[in-house]
Amino acid sequence: MNAVLDWMNSPAAHLLGAPVSWIEVIGFVTGAACVYGVARQQAWNWPVGIINNIAFMILFFGAGLYGETVLQAVFAAVAVYGWYNWVRGAKDTEQKSDLPIRDAGRNEIIGGIAAVVLATAGIAMILTHGTDSEVPWPDAFVLAASLLATYGQAKKIFQHWYVWIAIDLVSVPLYFSRGLNLTALLYIGFTALCVYGLIDWKRTRTAAARPAAVPV
Repeated sequence: MNAVLDWMNSPAAHLLGAPVSWIEVIGFVTGAACVYGVARQQAWNWPVGIINNIAFMILFFGAGLYGETVLQAVFAAVAVYGWYNWVRGAKDTEQKSDLPIRDAGRNEIIGGIAAVVLATAGIAMILTHGTDSEVPWPDAFVLAASLLATYGQAKKIFQHWYVWIAIDLVSVPLYFSRGLNLTALLYIGFTALCVYGLIDWKRTRTAAARPAAVPV
């Protein structure tokens, strides 16, 4: 087991003057595949995402990003629910095999923003006083906001894409600051994929809302 972990943390290459470990490469590949799968509404994104979560748990713990290490464990647990939810579909619709895209309700938006603000403050305090974290506030925000975004993704709430974009914009400089250059570049790609996913989901929702053509 130690030999496997040593290999995962060994340098595979160098990027922008910093070493890139094999586990970071694995995280890069599975992360890109997962986000593309979400954008295309493919259920296989969830098992790929679980592999990505395990890879990033190892990577982030080694980089001192403790909030995001915990986040990846939560992601893996939520992914099981999301995978089941997508495959099962919505029971209250005629589309038994496909969960429909919906908008967030007013209470969901207000509650979500409040939860992220409070959770960010609370987690940042824990990281500041309970760990040796050098970046408690951005680490805490990414953890809190990602939980909200994952909830929205599992429920196929359209606005979850905006939350992911905000997370990516914070994550990119955070990862560069920790020497995780390949992961930072991955999150730049994530931002582009999130924009693509937002556009694709909007197109899908618009098409589903169109009335069926009446045969003449």
